[in-house]
Amino acid sequence: QAAAFSAVERGQHVVIVTPTASGKTLCYNLPVLSRLLQDPESCALYLFPTKALAHDQLAELTAFLEELGLPPVWANTYDGDTPRAGRAPIRRTARLVLSNPDMLHVGILPYHIRWDRFFARLRYVILDELHTYRGVFGSHMANVLRRLRRICRFYGSDPQFICASATIANPAELASRLIGAPVALI
Repeated sequence: QAAAFSAVERGQHVVIVTPTASGKTLCYNLPVLSRLLQDPESCALYLFPTKALAHDQLAELTAFLEELGLPPVWANTYDGDTPRAGRAPIRRTARLVLSNPDMLHVGILPYHIRWDRFFARLRYVILDELHTYRGVFGSHMANVLRRLRRICRFYGSDPQFICASATIANPAELASRLIGAPVALI
């Protein structure tokens, strides 16, 4: 966690590879929450390959925020299960959005004008379960991430990517190809 935190603090994109249940989540939550505490304008996007994983992580993150005395409304899932009435408030106020690649592709990026506040303040993009983004799905994901980066630049931001995986060969190579930038391996 210390090595990941230091690399992120230096401004590097990182990929963390370590076995399941060894602390990967803390590797990205620590720098993200640190930034959110230091900069009340900053935002982060967490991408998980499935809605279920995003909802599990939201429960864990909400408990963590409450332990720190931070408002749990900082974090919200935004996916196909998000009620229509709840979507606009998330776009307007959320600082941590947990979603999945499909929702990013069809429900967020095409409507980037509605997300202008979020994209202008986006500092981190978390890609969890990096090993799932290979093959055809990986190609799709790389194109979605390129689109995300273009939209962020349009709004004046250039977020850092923090990737995590438990099992993968050549993690730095995969992460670098996905995000289109050099990545430090932790």
